[in-house]
Amino acid sequence: MPDISVLSVASEYWPLVKTGGLADVAGALPAAVAPHGVTMTPFIPGYRAIMKALGRKRLVHEYASLLGSPARIVAAKHGGHPILVLDAPAFFDRDGGPYADAMGRDWLDNGLRFAAFGKAAADLAAGRAGARPFDLLHAHDWQAGLAPAYLTYAASGAHRPRTVMTIHNMAFQGFFGADFFPRLELPQLAWSIEGVEYHGGVGFLKAGVGLADAITTVSPGYAEEIRRPQFGMGLEGLIVGRQDRLSGIVNGIDPAIWNAATDKALEATFTANTLEKRTKNKRAVEAVFGLEPGDGPLFVVISRLTWQKGMDVLIEVIDHLVGLGGRLALLGSGDAAIEAGLREAAGRHPGRIGIRTGYDEALSHLMQGGGDAILVPSRFEPCGLTQLYGLAYGCVPVVARTGGLADTVVDANLAAVDADAATGILFSPLNYESFAHAITRAVRLYADTAAWTRIQKRGMAADFSWTRSGRTYAQLYARLKENA
Repeated sequence: MPDISVLSVASEYWPLVKTGGLADVAGALPAAVAPHGVTMTPFIPGYRAIMKALGRKRLVHEYASLLGSPARIVAAKHGGHPILVLDAPAFFDRDGGPYADAMGRDWLDNGLRFAAFGKAAADLAAGRAGARPFDLLHAHDWQAGLAPAYLTYAASGAHRPRTVMTIHNMAFQGFFGADFFPRLELPQLAWSIEGVEYHGGVGFLKAGVGLADAITTVSPGYAEEIRRPQFGMGLEGLIVGRQDRLSGIVNGIDPAIWNAATDKALEATFTANTLEKRTKNKRAVEAVFGLEPGDGPLFVVISRLTWQKGMDVLIEVIDHLVGLGGRLALLGSGDAAIEAGLREAAGRHPGRIGIRTGYDEALSHLMQGGGDAILVPSRFEPCGLTQLYGLAYGCVPVVARTGGLADTVVDANLAAVDADAATGILFSPLNYESFAHAITRAVRLYADTAAWTRIQKRGMAADFSWTRSGRTYAQLYARLKENA
């Protein structure tokens, strides 16, 4: 029998449902910790698409009323791995995305939906929902933030597993008005600054951060940044007060999915020793985005089109990028004004700028395998995965010096290039001058074929698999269990 059992509670889980990096982490972590004596069972909401995708299901527990609606917890397998699912049709059986409708409007009942999810997670972890109790509950982001609260305020004498709260992005906190509290079915004691109350309302992430036994972020750099007002988003005081429980663990990437030597989404697979094969992928990206074929640098962007991601500054530097002989292929969606600005830029530079809106997993792989450099100008970035994919695929990252970006990319300054240690280009602050200068540096380095190739190979040699991070998480779980 494994030594440690963990219930992983997340609103996304790759490959069943994904809007961002949270899904990749939730999907990869069970296998990453398994070699270290940890059995991790994911618990996810039963969105309509998930319930359709799963085959045989076994009833684990049934609620006549879970925060006012009937619900079931069911066990299933996906890809041979066991998962637990909250089948609550009133909350999750609907068209649209996990958090918003087809028009991008947040579901009005998001608070109740994910409060029910957190309550069911607490019941499962504590052994109150037809399954054996777990040693630990690992909650991810605000959607799971109330799970530690439901465990904290459970009936006296009930089993309380140790809890971990992981912050993937402090900007999303899950805040709801005071009139929401009575619907949570928590004792009045929970309505306090030590509990779920936050600025006169209910704070999901605040509750998780304040009540969990351990807090993690997805990079050491971000763990440092969120102690400051610029990045703490109002929770920096709480973070500082609990910094003895805080650690940063860099996300990994799954080499079974992101492997340039075997990736079926590529026109041509390649290794660090056959980088010339990337040219076929480059031609394919040019064709998809309607770009003029050429030997000059092809920059790519795969991102949410938001202020956080620095896409407004990208619009400002596009003319500079094109003026240096660069081209840009961009895949993403988000803010309407930013999308409009990018399309206007593409209109000014036909054949030089190509825009595809939406989400396309296969295309993102092709872009990493064919782009020369990937631009990640984020104002803050807890970890970031696109730069890790770029490193693995020889697509040199040009990134803002913040959070996980600064933790994972070695700047190609003169000393680092001479020492064969450089893996990309970092810049700060995020403004036109520094971003434009970073692009200029990239174009100049690209012109030095030997230096550029060394940077690509060094990036591809880096180990950003889950091996080290999985071991670190397992060590954290072990410490928590020992101190239970």
